[in-house]
Amino acid sequence: MLYERPGTLDEALALMAVGQWRILAGGTDLYPATARPGLPGPILDIGALPELRGIARTPEGWRIGAGVTWSEAIGADLPPAFAALAEAGREVGSVQIQNAATVMGNLCNASPAADGVPALLVLDAEVELASEAGRRRLGLSDFILGNRRTAREAGEIAVAIHVPAAAVAGGSAFEKLGARRYLVISIAMAAARVVVADGRVAAAALAVGACSEVARRLTAVEAALVGQPADAPRIDPAAVAAALDPIDDVRATAAYRREAAAEILRRAVIRACGGTP
Repeated sequence: MLYERPGTLDEALALMAVGQWRILAGGTDLYPATARPGLPGPILDIGALPELRGIARTPEGWRIGAGVTWSEAIGADLPPAFAALAEAGREVGSVQIQNAATVMGNLCNASPAADGVPALLVLDAEVELASEAGRRRLGLSDFILGNRRTAREAGEIAVAIHVPAAAVAGGSAFEKLGARRYLVISIAMAAARVVVADGRVAAAALAVGACSEVARRLTAVEAALVGQPADAPRIDPAAVAAALDPIDDVRATAAYRREAAAEILRRAVIRACGGTP
């Protein structure tokens, strides 16, 4: 098996330019998906790249490096708007998994049930991609194209998540529904970020995952929430259901997902407003 562990991002990008590599970061998705005694190569291990580490405030907002683990994101000192991301992180497997798995890996795996996606959608997150040809940024909804499909091109490495300063306002919350409390794939999940002014909802960002091929922002439901009293926000279940496209599978029926999504979104909104469901 061909295996490389470069020490700098430039070295990694040079290798990406001349080969078809499988990128290894935390490995918590890659290893379980491998039905062999060892990983089939060639493997490019980006775990040693210092350029991918850390969470930092920038002039534009916040930057989360592609090497940041869920445990690091959970423990970071971040504004209340990031609360949903930390809550989602606590749902990503066990603590051992959280110590190894990266936030970016959760996005690149592009599962419809990826816990981190709704929480980052309500933060208007962008994914930064780098190659020897240069860098580009894509909004998260443009980066994740479908089930296990992203817009990352050959030769590119996803190097950072960027959250604009304008999205770091208000409070947020994450709700997940599964067949049991812990270590479970979502039946439905929701994230809400709400800005409250003078006792009313001034702005809202809402997203639901595991109820469509890709997690979705619910823009019509967001608009209807603006102006409502923050101590008694209302969510229209019909509007939530109309925005989603769930499927029947072994975990739940599509009809159940539509109903459940509205309820967990309601709970997330109430908590984001500072209340208790």
